[in-house]
This record gives sequence, structure tokens and C-alpha cells, in this order.
Amino acid sequence: MDKARFSESEFQEFDGRLHEQLAVLRELLDRPGFGEGPVTIGAELELFLVDEEGRPLPRNSEVRERLGDPRVVLELGRYNIEVNLTPIPLAGQPFERMGAEIQETMGKVDEAVEGGGALPIGILPTLDTTDFTADAMSDENRYEALRRGLRRLRLEPFLVKIEDLELRVEHVILESANTSWQVHLRVPPGRFARLFNAAQLAIGPVLAACGNSPMFLGRTLWEETRIALFEEAADDRDVERLYRKDGRVTFGSDWVREGAYELFERYVNDYNPVVPNLIDGGERADVPELRLHQGTIWHWNRPVYDPADGGHLRIEMRALPAGPSCADMTANTAFLLGLTLAQGERDLTGYRFAEAYQNFYRAAMHGLDAKLSWPGRDGEFEAADLVLSLLPEARAALLANGVSVKDVDAALEIIEQRTRLRRTGAAWQREKLAEFGGDRARLVRRYRELALSGLPVHLWP
Repeated sequence: MDKARFSESEFQEFDGRLHEQLAVLRELLDRPGFGEGPVTIGAELELFLVDEEGRPLPRNSEVRERLGDPRVVLELGRYNIEVNLTPIPLAGQPFERMGAEIQETMGKVDEAVEGGGALPIGILPTLDTTDFTADAMSDENRYEALRRGLRRLRLEPFLVKIEDLELRVEHVILESANTSWQVHLRVPPGRFARLFNAAQLAIGPVLAACGNSPMFLGRTLWEETRIALFEEAADDRDVERLYRKDGRVTFGSDWVREGAYELFERYVNDYNPVVPNLIDGGERADVPELRLHQGTIWHWNRPVYDPADGGHLRIEMRALPAGPSCADMTANTAFLLGLTLAQGERDLTGYRFAEAYQNFYRAAMHGLDAKLSWPGRDGEFEAADLVLSLLPEARAALLANGVSVKDVDAALEIIEQRTRLRRTGAAWQREKLAEFGGDRARLVRRYRELALSGLPVHLWP
């Protein structure tokens, strides 16, 4: 992107192109055989850069240049960096391959940080309010454009509230407090609705077993405080947009009934553009403005249209936290994908969406202690018990999709042990903070050592 400021006429032209490209996308999705192909998976890992003391280190540009790796890109905060993993087939040993690439790239990024290192964690415990200034934002036009675009839609300063924490915020940089492990699943258009709904249902119990963001600004809040923080920090609904149920970051408010187009149409009709970059040239099927707009709406599960390989659809699952280790992230991926594939065999639209919605936020708040419901079962269950009961379904679905027995069992064994021992990343952080007398920097230094070891968190001392 070659500029950061846009005129009102550019916003209007961009909006017109969105509607034109929405029609193009509909034609593509209706084409026989479009998007068919082998099931593949991919992922994006966001990392924090820290100094030797464990404080955030704003040097992502230098690290990227030193690495010279096309998989590594800048994130919003200068102390954040992102690694885009190589897409791979689901069949075979995907989790072993994914884990090896995570370990390799994480190690390379860590070594490239002079005077510090890198670590995967949902929210860095040593962040303070002084880390959220304009100077902390990466020096790229797209991020400045995002800042200006959101400011155009909402009154600033705005109030962020999580439990008893209240912050007056004037900048998009607060979003950089969160880092995630985002999983992609390629799906054929004809199965999109069922699999997307299945991902919406699956994420509740999976998130309960994956908590790794228990604190922010020295306060212990939700098991996954990142969920609340991102939703609050990126909400563009001022007094003129209160008619819209959902913020820019949200779980959603209903099942998908018709397919991916239904979601893209909602994104165009309900959400104002924030980065109206007009892109000329290219193929008609590239729909560049539509894809750019979709990338500024951060639902916890969202559709992705990719024109590569003749065009295909993916479900991007954005709710999992980064970390604690490569073994944990591959295990989380296996459980989420397995449970999604298992539930994708049923029509969930007869199940109350509010129950899936409630599961998600209860899991974010309370982790394995949350009370969750499940289709076909009466009452509510402790999340830990529900997770253990769902592991066989996830295992069977992964095996049915060609994943090797060894790979499935190695990954899901980590989820089982973590759940039985109640040793999530969030639990480990709370315990260590108490042991270290509230010393957040010491906590981060110890966390980094163990995260880079590759051991799953339930085996951390």
C-alpha cells in the first residue's frame, strides 16, 4: 500500500467496487467444481519481541530485515511479528510437520532479536500503558491507514472495560496487546456452511482447554483476556452504528444457512470500509477490494476467499492464543480441526445459536472451570469433562480424513493430559506470578525459556 490517507471520494468508490466484486464472487462460487480439491491446512503465528529483562522490544523491522524470510511479516505493534506457515495437506502427518515448522521459525526469530528474544503468548504480562503510544505502531502505510480509518468511524477517546479495568483509549495500537495462533482450513463451497457452523460450535470447548492470556496491565482477568480486549479495542460502533448487532471483532449472532457468500454480503452491507485502497489491474476473479475489506473485519471465525490455485475458500479460525509451545499449538490445532470436522457432519441450525455463543464467552472467561452445553446432551457440563468426552469424536474425524494414527494420538494426548491436570498456559502463568511475588518480568523470562524448549505446558515445572 503506497499511501495512508484517503479522500471521501475514494471511500465512496471503494464501496462501489465492493458491491461489484460481491457479484463476481457469487458467480465464482456458483461455478460447478469451483474450489474443489484436497483438504489443506495452514496457520499464522503472532509473536512478541522482548528484551533481556522480558519487556516488550519495539524492533520488528530490524528483525524482519535480518531474517530475510518471506514467511515473516510485520504486525501492528513494533514489538509484534508474524510468521505465516506453509500450507500442507491434512492427510498424513500434518501436526508433526506443522510443529517442526513452528519450532524452526520461532527459533530463527528468537535468534534474530539482538538483546532479547521472541515468545508466543496471548498477552505479554509485562505490557504497560506506556507501550501503547503512537510511536509503538509499525511504520507501514497499512497500519496508519487502519488507524485513520477507525478514527473516522468512532469518537475518540473511547472507553475499554474488562471486569474492573477501565481504559480511555485514543489509538488502534491497543490491538497489539493480543497475539494469536490462527488456523486455516480449506473447504469446498458446498460444505462451507456446515463446517463454518461446526467451527463456531467447536471453538467453545477447545478454547476452554487452551487459555493462555490471563493478565493485562498487572491485573488477572479472564483465562483468555485477549478475547475481551480485542473486541473492545477494535469496536467501531459509535452512536450512529448501534443498530448493528456485531462489532468488528465478534463471535457472530446466528448460524450460516446458505454458505460463504452470506457472510461476505453481510460484511459489505453492515461494515463501513476503513482502508479504501483502490487496486487497479489484475484478474477479475482477484476481487482485491473485497478481500482487503474482509481483512479489516476480525470475526473469531471468518471466511477467506483466495484466488490462488484457481480460487478456493478457507475458514480462518482466529480465537486460539499464541503459545505456550509448538507442541501445544499443534495439539490445539488437532483438537479444533478434529472437532470441527466431526460436527460438520450434522446440521446445527436447529440448535440454539445462543448456546454456542454462551459457550465461547464462558470458556474465554473461566477456561476449564466453565459450564458449557452441547447439542444432544441435557444440561450443562464442566468444560474439562466435556473436553475429555469430545476427544474421541475429534480423533475419529481426523482419522477419517487421512491423518495418521500416530500423529492424531500424539497431538490429542497433549490435550487430554493438559485437561486432566488442568495445566493450561493461563494456569501456569497465574501460579508462577504468585511464586515470583508478582514479578512479571521474571515470569516472562522463565516462560520464554520453556516455550522455546518445545515441551507442552503440562510438562513445564
